[in-house]
Amino acid sequence: MVVSTMFTPWQAIGGGCLIGGAAVLLMWSMGRIAGISGIVAGALTETGGERSWRLSFLAGLFFGAIVAAYFSGALVGVQSVASMPVLVAAGLLVGLGTRMGGGCTSGHGVCGISRFSLRSVVATMVFMASGAVTVFVIRHLLGEGV
Repeated sequence: MVVSTMFTPWQAIGGGCLIGGAAVLLMWSMGRIAGISGIVAGALTETGGERSWRLSFLAGLFFGAIVAAYFSGALVGVQSVASMPVLVAAGLLVGLGTRMGGGCTSGHGVCGISRFSLRSVVATMVFMASGAVTVFVIRHLLGEGV
């Protein structure tokens, strides 16, 4: 297993600024929070103009990632280690978790904390702690990875 250890602070800062800027732009222009799970849920249930902006946002998110990955060469030689059924099940579980958590990491971490939402601060701490515990278990107790 190859793990990249290359630290890229300028790309990280640039990406963070773009995410924050997009969240501010959506709040300023539409009065909406840029939480992806809420946008997806609305795209599936809303109609008319409310659905249109959500589908446009999601299309930009999807195609923007593809264009960025293509031009950066980030996906050269990348292969999934999971089968399609496993990926679908994982996606559904993530969706279930975001509904149970009242939002996703983007909604709580980027938008909720910036609005001083205590619920979002707690949710983000739980997300981060869960990730840390998962890495510890996989790397140190199961002995997988680097």
